Amino acid sequence: MSSEFNRLRVLWPDHLGLARGKYVPASLAEHGVRHCTGTWALGYDRGMTPETPGSHWNEGLPDFDASYEMSDIRPGWESGTKVVVADLMRLGEPFAPSPRHALRRAIAEWQELGYRPFVGMEFEAYIFESDGHGGWRPLDTPGAYVYGTGPSVDPYGLLDAIWEACDAAEIPLESVNSEYDTPQFEFTLRYCDALRAADEGFLFKVLAREVAHRLGLLLTFMGKPLSDRGGSGLHFNISLRNDAGENVIFDADQDDGVSVLGKQAVAGMLAHHQSLAGLCAPTVNAYKRLRPASLSGYWANWGYDHRGATLRIPPERGEGSRLEHRLSDGAAVVHTALAAVLQAARLGVVNKLPLGPKEGGNGFDTIDATVGVPPSLSDALDALEADQELVDAVGAELVAQHLAVKRAEWERFTGATTDWEMREYLPFL
Repeated sequence: MSSEFNRLRVLWPDHLGLARGKYVPASLAEHGVRHCTGTWALGYDRGMTPETPGSHWNEGLPDFDASYEMSDIRPGWESGTKVVVADLMRLGEPFAPSPRHALRRAIAEWQELGYRPFVGMEFEAYIFESDGHGGWRPLDTPGAYVYGTGPSVDPYGLLDAIWEACDAAEIPLESVNSEYDTPQFEFTLRYCDALRAADEGFLFKVLAREVAHRLGLLLTFMGKPLSDRGGSGLHFNISLRNDAGENVIFDADQDDGVSVLGKQAVAGMLAHHQSLAGLCAPTVNAYKRLRPASLSGYWANWGYDHRGATLRIPPERGEGSRLEHRLSDGAAVVHTALAAVLQAARLGVVNKLPLGPKEGGNGFDTIDATVGVPPSLSDALDALEADQELVDAVGAELVAQHLAVKRAEWERFTGATTDWEMREYLPFL
């Protein structure tokens, strides 16, 4: 193994969606690595929230292990470097706050019902260039248009470079195109089993941002980086297979080709819509994207091939049958958000929830839905905490850790004076 690469990059997703990890020489790759539990108390500002669950604050911030099998090592996108997405363990047990552990649990509980979840992901992202003064401005692409390709939408060749890096890393890009607003792009990853899909979505975000950085660009998955343009989402396309390998979202005996199980899964995701926001839209900024008439996953509604619905059932049937969940944005922790969505869907099946009428409005000036996401991160965290069924399914300690760090994040936001306030009030008051 050591002759095949010089070093291994051990990565794992944290509670902020950041790729934590270490480089180790190939000769030591099979030993695994350790990290400090205090990581789980950190916010984006590097401040620590005292006594955060998972941080073992009062025990002196001990270690936990990032472990993996050598067979899990995969090609990377850096010269001489391979990569692995690690599981997190402590004292021989899965580390409770780990997003990857939460997803493993969701998959296992679906498998107990006799089904294996498969997922394809769609990421949207904006590209920024240096403004020459230490800041960033949107990349200037005056010839761009929706579903554009080539130099008119990608003057730096960033998309080509991302594609080449994905080929090297064996991350299966299915399509890339420019979006309605500029300079926004959509990246679609080919579906596969849920754990591998999440790992590849996680690695793709790291890869894409690093490739952009090498070109002097900033690629951001933030939900609403520009107030005058559309937001960026993360869509999960979910299917389920039985032990025979059949896609059980499809049922030829149903008038619409969608199985009862598929409809119960949709009902489950809608029943937990408001609480899901606390995990799928986990930033202050996310609620600037989640607005009515924005095709963003705001409403608790569903429809056939309807982009004004949070749960869209695309027109393909048979092996292509799937449920598209459109609430999340790219700032979400991929493994955590997917675990939560899969658990909500599973609860719909376990509880045999009935599915209400499909959305009849156009999603812009007409809408049937009456329930939307909470208006802010703070309210979404309250909704999540109150949904004990979903909390227990996702993992009580993971959710408790998430609530502690994110409420500290909300407090920092509410206590900060913003540029908008300075522009709006300073000249007059």
